[in-house]
Amino acid sequence: MDASGRSLRSYRYVGPRDLKAAVGPGDAGTVVRTAAEFAYWAATRTREELAEPFTFVVGLDGALRLAPRRSEHVACAGGEPVLSAGEIRFGEEAGRWAVREVSNQSTGYCPDTDSWPAVAEALDRAGVDRPGSFTHEVVFRRCRGCGQHNIVREDHFVCVFCDADLPWRWNIDP
Repeated sequence: MDASGRSLRSYRYVGPRDLKAAVGPGDAGTVVRTAAEFAYWAATRTREELAEPFTFVVGLDGALRLAPRRSEHVACAGGEPVLSAGEIRFGEEAGRWAVREVSNQSTGYCPDTDSWPAVAEALDRAGVDRPGSFTHEVVFRRCRGCGQHNIVREDHFVCVFCDADLPWRWNIDP
């Protein structure tokens, strides 16, 4: 449940099995639950690291987990289901940390755009200023014809693999 009492959907990993099988103990991203934890995490990053986006997930416990950008989301999540996943970039403004960009782009979990409330709550708990929604929304759909996962671009709900129509509603994890 989120702060308003809405039930939050969880997302299982739907990407390549070998990537999940490679996740080992201690592979999970850095857990950031509070403003103090975020401040410590940010202070231990280089300027070069902070200039790039990071891989993130929001675990079922509502905690934000962060890993370097080229990390697999399933590794960041320790192989577990998530409430959201994507990429995020931070910046510092007047001594406060803020989200500059955030997306739900994770081809391993393919979270729907309605996973934003979980991200917003995790960032609020971590004391990070944030936008009102994803700054870049990715629409994922599974083709009912060939079973392939698709990213829908420009509201063109057609499978790039077999030209079948894609459903309007999220359907990645049957």
